[in-house]
Amino acid sequence: MNVFEKFLFTFVLTFVGSFVLVPLLFAIARLFGFYTIVRERQCQVFVLFGKVLARIEEPGIHFLWPIIGWRALIVNLLGTCYVLDMRLDQVYLRSAPVNSEEGAPMGIGIWYEMYISDPVAYLFKNTDPRGSLSANVENSTVRCLSNLPLAEMMVNRHGMSRTVRDEVSPQSHEWGYRLGSVYIRKVHFRDLDMIRQIESKVVNRLRQVTSAIKQDGANQISIITSTADRNAAIEFAKAAAVRPQLVGEVLQRICQDAETAEALFTILETQKLIDGKGRVTLVPARSGMLTQLMAASDPVPSDVK
Repeated sequence: MNVFEKFLFTFVLTFVGSFVLVPLLFAIARLFGFYTIVRERQCQVFVLFGKVLARIEEPGIHFLWPIIGWRALIVNLLGTCYVLDMRLDQVYLRSAPVNSEEGAPMGIGIWYEMYISDPVAYLFKNTDPRGSLSANVENSTVRCLSNLPLAEMMVNRHGMSRTVRDEVSPQSHEWGYRLGSVYIRKVHFRDLDMIRQIESKVVNRLRQVTSAIKQDGANQISIITSTADRNAAIEFAKAAAVRPQLVGEVLQRICQDAETAEALFTILETQKLIDGKGRVTLVPARSGMLTQLMAASDPVPSDVK
């Protein structure tokens, strides 16, 4: 046998031993109860001929012969091994029907946590502990929260959650289920006609409030505008009344100096002529009859006054 044949034989032998014989050997050992493996948050309950032999909750590898003796040899063949999930579970119940004190049909959404506290009671004291717990929570909600005032039902969710939890917990523990946190997540109206009426009232109220806000704003703007116009008119009237006095005082001071007054009136007259629409014709001095002839031959336009 050469080197390659030895390598191939060793490889095949190792493969068969690692992936076929070893798993098969471990499976046979578990079948005859030599050991069992319990995972995290898991529980195994061994039952033989209607009797509970062992309950193992600690995670790890456990040898059954020291625990249940020779019965470990046949417990997997003639008995049953129940594997239970001990992790925390969450359930949400939608719209549990209750009535408020005023008679309004309400729906309450309940979120709650639960976990298995007693595996044996969970297996044998109730055929459907999960469904029974849900029914118990819903019945407790209806029984404890009915006939509450509508205002309290809409705002006091923490108190209602505590009330439901205190009512459910003792009985649920008898079935192997322990109730964790309970929280009222949603409180709503169940009657569609009532919902439409409330929506209509809310919309109308919003429209009224919006119209009132707009009208109040328009009134405030009108008050501010009228007040501003009034103050402006008063100030303009005061200015118009004071203007002649101020102009007269200034002209009086100017007229005290003859040269300044003459220059001022000359400038004003020239400015008036420049701003006017009339035509100005410059005629040389000592022109004689030229001025009269030009005035007679060039009539003044009708638009010039």
